[in-house]
Amino acid sequence: MYEQTLYKIETPIKLNTLKRLNKTRKWEYGYNKEQDVVVISKTGQIGEIYNIQGLKIALPKEPKNLSKKNNKWIAEEYPKELKQIQSIFDWRNYPEQFKEKWEPYIDEQFKRREEGHWFNNKGLGTYITGTHFMYLQHTKIDVGKPDFREANRLFFIFWEACKADKRCYGMCYLKNRRSGFSFMSSAETVNLATISSDARFGILSKSGADAKKMFTDKVVPISVNYPFFFKPIQDGMDRPKTELAYRIPASRLTRKSIQNKQEQELLEGLDTTIDWKNTGDNSYDGEKLKLLVHDESGKWDKPDNIKNNWRVTKTCLRLGSRIIGKCMMGSTSNALDKGGENFKKLYNDSNVTKRNRNGQTKSGLYSLFIPMEWNYEGFIDAFGMPVFDTPSGDCIGPHGDVIEQGVIEHWENEAAGLKEDQDALNEFYRQFPRTEEHAFRDETKNSLFNLVKIYEQIDYNEDLRNTSVVTTGNFQWTNGVKDSMVEFTPNPSGRFKVSWVPEHKLQNRSITKNGYKYPGNEHIGAFGCDSYDISGTVGGRGSNGALHGLTKFNMENAPSNSFFLQYISRPPTAEIFFEDVLMALVFYGMPILAENNKPRLLYYLKRRGYRGYSMNRPDKLWTKLSVAEKEIGGIPNSSEDIKQAHAAAIESYIDQYVGLNKEGEYGSMYFQETLNDWAKFDINKRTNFDASISSGLAIMACNRNLYRPNPESKKQKLNISISRYKNTGSTSEIIK
Repeated sequence: MYEQTLYKIETPIKLNTLKRLNKTRKWEYGYNKEQDVVVISKTGQIGEIYNIQGLKIALPKEPKNLSKKNNKWIAEEYPKELKQIQSIFDWRNYPEQFKEKWEPYIDEQFKRREEGHWFNNKGLGTYITGTHFMYLQHTKIDVGKPDFREANRLFFIFWEACKADKRCYGMCYLKNRRSGFSFMSSAETVNLATISSDARFGILSKSGADAKKMFTDKVVPISVNYPFFFKPIQDGMDRPKTELAYRIPASRLTRKSIQNKQEQELLEGLDTTIDWKNTGDNSYDGEKLKLLVHDESGKWDKPDNIKNNWRVTKTCLRLGSRIIGKCMMGSTSNALDKGGENFKKLYNDSNVTKRNRNGQTKSGLYSLFIPMEWNYEGFIDAFGMPVFDTPSGDCIGPHGDVIEQGVIEHWENEAAGLKEDQDALNEFYRQFPRTEEHAFRDETKNSLFNLVKIYEQIDYNEDLRNTSVVTTGNFQWTNGVKDSMVEFTPNPSGRFKVSWVPEHKLQNRSITKNGYKYPGNEHIGAFGCDSYDISGTVGGRGSNGALHGLTKFNMENAPSNSFFLQYISRPPTAEIFFEDVLMALVFYGMPILAENNKPRLLYYLKRRGYRGYSMNRPDKLWTKLSVAEKEIGGIPNSSEDIKQAHAAAIESYIDQYVGLNKEGEYGSMYFQETLNDWAKFDINKRTNFDASISSGLAIMACNRNLYRPNPESKKQKLNISISRYKNTGSTSEIIK
C-alpha cells in the first residue's frame, strides 16, 4: 500500500494563538517569523498548515458555508451573454441594467483570483490558490480546459508561498515529463502581467526557439482567450511573435470602475510587457523583472550554463536587498554532462532546510520535487487524485475512462522492460522519476565504473524495505572520559551512518604490544579515510572529511565484504573530525589506511598513542618506507601507480559485491552518497570525490596482501667446476 509523503499537515502554532488571531483577522499575508510559517491566506484567518518538503505553509481557513453542490471540480461555463464582449470598450456600450446583472459575477471572479477558491472534492473542503483558479477556470491549453489535479494544487500552494515569502526568489521545480509546467507557468505569467503596471515579464528556455514557441503557442493564446474583464488592451498585433505589450490604457474591471464613468475615462496604461530571450549566460542582464519563467532549465547544454545565468538573472529580481520579482523555474533533467549537473547543483542549493544567516537558501530559490506517481497521465481519477495502487473496484478517470492498474505497478513494469538497456532505463527514470536519484540519473557510458550495478544497488536501497538498515548517529567516549570505552548513540543529526554494529564482546577490542595499542579486530575489517588539515576555508568551500569502514571475509558474527560505516562531513574544526575518526577506530577495533600527504590526522593518532591503528602503505616493505612513513604510517596519493590501484580496487569491489549478483541477490552496500560518488568518479579530478577516495582506501586496506611486493633475493652462483691435476712426478699439481 503506497503512502504519500509529498506533504503532511502540522500544528506548529498553539491553538489559543491560532484562535485569537483568527478572531481578530490578524494573520498577514507573507512570512511570519514568530511562528516560522508562510501565510498565503489573504482573509486574515488561517486553517491547516501544510509542510511541503520542509516549507510550512498556512492555508486560509475553510468557510463554514462551503457549497456541497458538486462533489468534484467542475469549471463553470462562461456566460453566453458575456462571450460576445471582447473589450472594456464594448462593455461600455451595454445598458446599465445589463451591467448590474453581471457585476456580482465579475466581482466574484476577481475575488477568487485574489483570495483563492474553496470547493467540495470527494466530500472534503479543498482550497486552490487564486493562480490555480485562473489556470483551471480561465486558461485555455492545448486540450481545452485543464483538469484539476491534486499534484498541481500542491504545486500552486508551494508557488504561492514562494511569492509570499520575502526571503525567497522563487522556485526550482524538479518535475516529470508532461506534468503541465509550461502551461502553468505561462498561465501565471499572463495572470500577473494583466494586474501589474510598469512591469516586465521574461521567458527563457533551453534554446531561443523553445522560448519563442512557449511565448507564441502558450502565453499569447492564453492572453487572447481571457475574459474581457481580465484582459487589458494590448498594443501591436493580436498575436505578436516577440513581445506582448499592455500599453493602451486599461485596468482591471470592478463594480466601482464600472459604475464610475468618470474613472473609466481616466484609465491609465499598464505599461507592462512579456517577452522572451535567446538562451545565454547573460540573458536579461541589467533588466528589472517582475517574473522570470525558466522553462527546461535542466537541459541547458554547453556552452550555456544555467548556474551562470541564474547568478546574472537573480540580480534582475532585486533592488539592493529587497526582492521585487520572482523566478518560476522548472524542468526534467538531462544527463549530467548535458546540462543536468548544473541544474542538479542549483536544485540542491535551493533546499529550504539549509539557509544562511539571512534566512535564504544558497541559491535564493526553494526546491520542489513532485514524484511521477502524483502526476502521470492516465492514472488520475475523476477527483484529480493519483491512483497509486491497482484499484480493487471501479475507478474512473476525468474523461470517463476506466483505470484498471495503479501507477506504481505500471511504472515498475515499464522499468522492468528496460533492464537490459541501462541507458534507456536511465532516460526513463529521468523523464518519469519517483525519487530525486532517478531524476538525476547519468548515462552509463560516462562512468569509469559499472553504472549498471551501481544503479541496481541504488534502486534496491530506495526500496522502503532497506531504509531501516542504516542508522544515523555519533560516537562518544563513555562518561566523556577520553581513551576509555566508546559508545554509539543514534541521532538523526549525527555525522555517522552505520549499517552494522558489532556485538558487545567485539566492541572496543584492542591489543597491547610493547606498550603500544593495536586494533583487536584487524581480522574482521578496516577503515579508509580521506582527511583534511585546515579547519577554515575561503568562502566556506573545501572538501569534506570522509571515513568508510569495510569488513573482510571473516568467521566472526559479522557481515563479510560489506561497507558498514560512512562518514562524510566537515565539522567546524579539524580536531573534531580527528576525534570522530579515532572514536570509530576504537569502537570497531579496526585499523585505518589514510592518505599521508595530509598528515595531521596521522600525527593526531600517534600523539594520542594510537600509532598501531595506522596501517603502513601495503605496497612497500618496512625497510623501504621513508622516515615519515615509518613514524605515522599512511599512503601517498601522488603516485600514479597508487591512483590506478585505488580505482581498480573500487572497480573490482563493485563488480563482485554491488548490485544484482548471479544468485539473484543484491549487495549490502547501503550508502547512497557513496554509490552516487562512485557513479560520478573522475580519476583525473580525484579531489572532488571524497567518498570514493575514502571507500577505495578501505578496500585496499582489506586486501593489503594483493599489493605486498615480493622481497628481492640474490642467489649465489653455484660453482660446480671440477679441478684438474697434473699427475707427473712424485706429487700432483692443480692445473690453473
